[in-house]
Amino acid sequence: MTVEESVRETGHTGLRTCPLTDSIGRVDAVQERVRLTGETTGERWIRCSELLRAPHRFEDWWTTAGDWLRATYGEAPPRTTIAYVMSWYLRIPAYTGAAMLFHERRVPTLRPDRLALRIDTRGRPGAAEVAVLGSEFACLPGDPASGDPNATVVDDERALAHVLRTRYISHAAKFVRAYRSIAPMGTRTLWSAATDALDNCLWWAGRDCDDEGAGVADATLVLPSTFTPLTAPSTLHVGDHGWQRHRHSCCFTYLLPGREECTGCPRRPR
Repeated sequence: MTVEESVRETGHTGLRTCPLTDSIGRVDAVQERVRLTGETTGERWIRCSELLRAPHRFEDWWTTAGDWLRATYGEAPPRTTIAYVMSWYLRIPAYTGAAMLFHERRVPTLRPDRLALRIDTRGRPGAAEVAVLGSEFACLPGDPASGDPNATVVDDERALAHVLRTRYISHAAKFVRAYRSIAPMGTRTLWSAATDALDNCLWWAGRDCDDEGAGVADATLVLPSTFTPLTAPSTLHVGDHGWQRHRHSCCFTYLLPGREECTGCPRRPR
């Protein structure tokens, strides 16, 4: 996507400083999992809404993922390829929301037309960059930008967690409908993956910055119980080697040569 396309659709040029743009820059500077930006400068940007409106475009991503799996492991089982792309996509709204909550106590809109991605072409072909377009955000009463016209002020952290959860579920619901139309996966499986992505990303947001306990606390704040259609509360718990979680979806990594089920895989006995 070009900048001109972004401007036509959202009116966002990436040149005007606003509280959300400032937040994105600060968050990007303190984590390395994905590059976060407030603009789509350059080429190869894909708006999330474009993928969801034309889900057959995921097949191009499957091809890229399959090429990488074959180059890395020697094989690319279709179930593994499809599951990897599913997880990579869901982490876009999940990690964006989780990182913004963790670092800024702000939640941007996570609508598909306000998120864009650029796929990594030099290594593991997940989303290397994510653009958060627009300027709306939810925040707490004490936020220094709470008086900004683009801010929606909520009462407390529990209410802010509710905003993140509902915005993520809204995006995930559109993904589940689109992906279900092309992938041999059931609705329950896709919602399990969506739940895993959110729980994982809330955890990672803290762990990526050496404050794992705070990430676990955010996961408990956002997922204290099951919120349908999500399939479970946070499953983070202390195990033999520190914090870990039980997954509810399978990435099918065990189908790759020389690989076994991941820690926390639903195929393993608990």
